[in-house]
Amino acid sequence: MQNITYNETINENLKESILKALGEVMDPEIPNLSIVDLGIVTIIEATENGTYIELTPTFAGCPALRVIESNVMDKLMENGFTNPEVKTTFHTAWNSNRISEKGREVLKKHGLAPPPKEGLIELTVLSETPCPFCNSRNTTLKSPFGATLCRTMHYCNNCLQGFEGFKPVV
Repeated sequence: MQNITYNETINENLKESILKALGEVMDPEIPNLSIVDLGIVTIIEATENGTYIELTPTFAGCPALRVIESNVMDKLMENGFTNPEVKTTFHTAWNSNRISEKGREVLKKHGLAPPPKEGLIELTVLSETPCPFCNSRNTTLKSPFGATLCRTMHYCNNCLQGFEGFKPVV
């Protein structure tokens, strides 16, 4: 998976096993989006002494951080990984370009407009958010602040649906 740093000695089978386990850990706020597809897994290291996973949050004040760390620990132990260590750090800055294509599709199916691949958090970018239900760009930004720090509130003038958008962060 792109955007993840691995230690030099990790073999492909072990790497795939760890990724498979982490792919089963879902974001608590978007329960069908894995933390791998969200792009918050930044470092995977595995040695004979244990497994180390480093995460980077989408936003510094994300209330789900400790839940995600705990879920990663549980999933690693459930899959037989010994001495797992999970840390959330800011060594790697998260940005919305880390979301995989699969993750963008999951966001859309969840009713969240995925962020543009390139862009800053500007009102003009937020105002042009396509509707995740009908793909119309005839939308209105209702609020740059949604239910969480990473979301915005919109309304589609075509299908008459309210929806949230995922903020672009670069």
